[in-house]
Parts: sequence; structure tokens; C-alpha cells
Amino acid sequence: MVQKFEQLPLVFEHEPQTGRDDLLVSERLKAAVSIIDSWPRWPSPVVILAGPVGSGKSHLAAIWRENSAAVAIHPVDGGSAADVAAIGPVLFEDADRQGFDDRALFHVINSVRENGTSLLITSRLWPMSWPVELPDLRSRLKAATVVEIGEPDDELLAQVLVKLLADRQLAVDDRLIGYIVARMERSLESAQTVVERLDHLALARGTRINRALASEVLDTLGKTSEFD
Repeated sequence: MVQKFEQLPLVFEHEPQTGRDDLLVSERLKAAVSIIDSWPRWPSPVVILAGPVGSGKSHLAAIWRENSAAVAIHPVDGGSAADVAAIGPVLFEDADRQGFDDRALFHVINSVRENGTSLLITSRLWPMSWPVELPDLRSRLKAATVVEIGEPDDELLAQVLVKLLADRQLAVDDRLIGYIVARMERSLESAQTVVERLDHLALARGTRINRALASEVLDTLGKTSEFD
């Protein structure tokens, strides 16, 4: 009996491109991109980007951090986040997942306001859904500019898939892109995973990316998602 083996390809790291020119702007991102591009002329010193996982928050935060030379902080009890915020712009990512100390974040916001700096916060949830117990902090958050980012639409997901494939010197038929978009999870993070799996599997088998390969990858990811 002849056994079939898949050749393991050499693994090359494909770092996600997070520059401003790499950002694909759709209707759902326009407000968020506008606020990032308008810095330092923000309507308030504190801006919060709220949106689901894979919606583009991290990409926008990376663009802003590069342009503003912001320092990443985590407001915790006994930390120096407020002192750092007094010196220049600061970035607090994934506030709802990382968690924070109410008083520490309150002091960070006060420091930003008093010293004329800026604070960008990213979160999956709107700030009114955060478990804030300190009334003064809740008041400060109400004064922040909150920009919501929705889930990516079909057009954006298709553009992202084409770009991610092109970054790897890969090209596929438009009909195949449509097939993938209709069946994949609605997130930019999922698009990255799908392309990585397709590239790896195509290299391992020495074949082109086709519908059968895409179906296999999507089926595997779907089962993984159900298990999770």
C-alpha cells in the first residue's frame, strides 16, 4: 500500500501590516479612522474605540500609537500610569478584558486633562457596560468621545482576503473569495486565520488554493469554533 505524506513547508512569518496605508477603510470604519487621523485635534482628551474582536481596533490603535508616540499603560493599583499620562499620550488597549482599577483609571484621565495630553482606550464593550463602581470615574467616562466600530461587511472582508493573499504573493478567483466570505466568521481576525491555513495547506500539498481546499479549511475552523 502506498502511503501519502504531506510535505511540511518552511514557515515564514507574515507580520500583519499595521501602517496607515495598509488600512482598508469601509463605511463601518470611517468614523474611527477620522478620529484617529484628526489627532491631536480631538473633541475630548479621552477617546474610546468600541467594537467586536477582529473589527480593526488594534490596527487603528497601532496607527495612532506610531503617530502620537503614545506609551501603552495598564491602570492598576500602585502603578505609574497617571505619571506616564502626565508626560505624553497614552494607550490602554482591551480595557474590558484586561480590567483596571477604578481609581487608577480615574487618576489617569485627570492627569490627561490637567496636562493637555491624550488617552486612547480600546474595548469590545461600550464604557457604560464596564463594571465601574467609582461614580467619579463613571462621570469622566461619560465625557469621553466613544466611537463604535461595527462588524466587517462582505465587501470589506473580500478586500481584506485579497490583500492578505497578495501579501503572500497569492491570487485566487473572485468567485472563490465570495465563497469564503459567505462561510467564514465575520471578523478581520478570522480572515487572517483563513489565509494562513490556506497558504500552509497549499504549500504542504503542493497544490493551488481552490474551492475544495477552502472548504476543508472553513470546515476545520468551524468545528474548532464550535468546540471553543
